[in-house]
Amino acid sequence: MTSPKDDFDLILKNGRVFSPSGLLEADIGVRGGKIAGMGSIAGSSRQTMDCRGLTVLPGMIDSQVHFREPGPVHKENLESGSRAAALGGITTFFEMPNTNPLTIDEPAFNDKLARAKGRAWTDHAFYLGGSAANAERLGELENMPGCCGIKIFMGASTGDLLSADDDTIREILRHGKRVVAVHAEDNDRLDERKHLIDGGVDVSIHPEWRDVEVCRRATERVLRLARETGRRIHVLHITTGEEMALLAEHKDIASVEVTPQHLTLAAPDCYAEIGTRAQMNPPIRDDGQRTALWKALAAGVVDIIGSDHAPHTLDEKAQPYPESPSGMPGVQTLVPIMLNHVAEGRLTLERLVDLCVSGPARIFRMAAKGRIALGYDADFTLVDLNRTETITDTWSASKSGWTPYDGMQVTGWPVGTIIRGHVVMRDGELLGDPIGAPVRFQETIAAWD
Repeated sequence: MTSPKDDFDLILKNGRVFSPSGLLEADIGVRGGKIAGMGSIAGSSRQTMDCRGLTVLPGMIDSQVHFREPGPVHKENLESGSRAAALGGITTFFEMPNTNPLTIDEPAFNDKLARAKGRAWTDHAFYLGGSAANAERLGELENMPGCCGIKIFMGASTGDLLSADDDTIREILRHGKRVVAVHAEDNDRLDERKHLIDGGVDVSIHPEWRDVEVCRRATERVLRLARETGRRIHVLHITTGEEMALLAEHKDIASVEVTPQHLTLAAPDCYAEIGTRAQMNPPIRDDGQRTALWKALAAGVVDIIGSDHAPHTLDEKAQPYPESPSGMPGVQTLVPIMLNHVAEGRLTLERLVDLCVSGPARIFRMAAKGRIALGYDADFTLVDLNRTETITDTWSASKSGWTPYDGMQVTGWPVGTIIRGHVVMRDGELLGDPIGAPVRFQETIAAWD
């Protein structure tokens, strides 16, 4: 395959390119932010990158992050979170609505878009929170440009974003057509079991309080309501084999996310080794449940890997459990952690791209993103599959300044982040100014024109 002589803004030469036809030795020509040539590129360009020894992946997407802005920006903000994303090889993030104020109406949503302009290092979209307060308007609100979908919290949320009862969830699902992402923990069971953490206990009890039944019950409920209303749902951060078995029976209406930390860490060792740094919701569970997640991933039940990047400061995490907040950074480590799983034979590179690129593009119906093909956005994650590095707290660009993987050696490393033809990161250094822009979606593309 050859490309005619022409002028390009950027040419990537000599790389192994992850194309729709598989891995190819090919050059890529970029013009106007789009892929304009593939194969043997003979034209000239303003910039040429030698990718010899590197694999050029389609831009990796993290479809679940919490960047805290507006709100507790001492933990993170849109600039610092997206900086961490770009340094980790992520080209696009989707950010959650549990900010302060909550992202549940036009002013709050548009404020986020305005805050990201000129500050976000990567492309981005924002979830709109679904609640009893805005349920009847969701069919209209979900079509705002830059909105990736609706998010509901069935347990352990605050204010108007807690949708604990079936009537509220049903009303949210009845209004609109876009995908609804769900944090599925049963709030009633959490309340029933809260006595387990009264008086101060060790953090290792976290997965006992938020037990398998807390998650299974919520997932069963939301599947029933999705079926009743005919609404597509995307169930986030699944942690149990019991839920995977349920979800496998409803793939026509439910997609599934797992996180790198639930695939990598296991109780009780993680709590003994890093304490409350391992605390998140739903919790890190035992090796049996981790094995069940890998089996579901291998069977194709899992559609997406997202980081659930949810940073807190080390001082906050050092509070005695259960006062310590749940959540951990993850956007910068998603790519290296998962590349290490590829290196160790737990999944193929093809499956990783399916989970971190094709899956999000398909489920959220992203426009012109998700593959290396003519006419698509020139989003690339350049990786060295043979490079060995050690993840450290000092490498973390998050304002929180730490990672649960501190000291972990991995094989496979992101060395370049290119977004719409702009080289944003190369060899661990950010280049230029933030150029992130809102993602376009197929359902809302007319609103941009």
